[in-house]
Amino acid sequence: MSKSFLSILLSVLLAATPMLAAPADTPTTTQKAGEVKALIPAASRNTQPVKVKDSLQWNDLLNTDAQGRLRAGLNDGSILSLGSNSQLRVVESNAQTQQTSIDMNYGKLRNQVVKITRPDGKYEVKTANAVIGVIGTDFYVAYENNQTTVICYTGTVAVTPGAGAKILKSDNGGNSSTNTVTLNAGQMVVIGAEIPPGGYQASSTPAPVAEASMQDTNVPGKPVSVGKAASHTTRNVLIGVGLAAGLGVGLGIAETRGGSTPTQTLPGK
Repeated sequence: MSKSFLSILLSVLLAATPMLAAPADTPTTTQKAGEVKALIPAASRNTQPVKVKDSLQWNDLLNTDAQGRLRAGLNDGSILSLGSNSQLRVVESNAQTQQTSIDMNYGKLRNQVVKITRPDGKYEVKTANAVIGVIGTDFYVAYENNQTTVICYTGTVAVTPGAGAKILKSDNGGNSSTNTVTLNAGQMVVIGAEIPPGGYQASSTPAPVAEASMQDTNVPGKPVSVGKAASHTTRNVLIGVGLAAGLGVGLGIAETRGGSTPTQTLPGK
């Protein structure tokens, strides 16, 4: 066998080695997480201006300024509505494995999550001091001034304080605790390091906090729905909020008083 033939054979084998070594399910360098559905400028993806119908990839960083808002649809059908002055990273969103992970750096975010059916599926939002996990629900997360506020609109939400953080106030009785708290519709929890001096003071005029949070993350555009939950979200939230107010719990979540009907603020309405 000639030396030239051996050289050619060795070159072919060396070229084929990386392909043989790579597993069949090796992910591509970029994986699509979803798509931008609506926005109010200015918003950006990875520091670059973003527009409607732009694709979102894993690890994309989304930003909005003081006037901007953004709504994105994930591949599994879940909806993210990002308020003004907000930033998050879509770490992962896999519709097949039902694995979604979002890092909320600051700001306000509404999550309308489709029901997870896989036993190993998860949908998590992480802030600097809390982890919020759901099975399928509609909820709000805000992180500012080193505090995480979570409001459950429908379904249930599990909120776990991070290292050094604790439950400062919770509608379901959890207070100054480091354990996971489960919120039901109309309930809220605040996570932080320390209770503000003087504690939480009730407003002289009860504020519909749940409704205000929807307004803060509403992005005009075509109406969206996530299964059957979205069409009944506002009604369920206001019922839950009213019950919470009637029991004397909640951080300013109260039943809207008077004869007027609260304005529904689902995205796109």
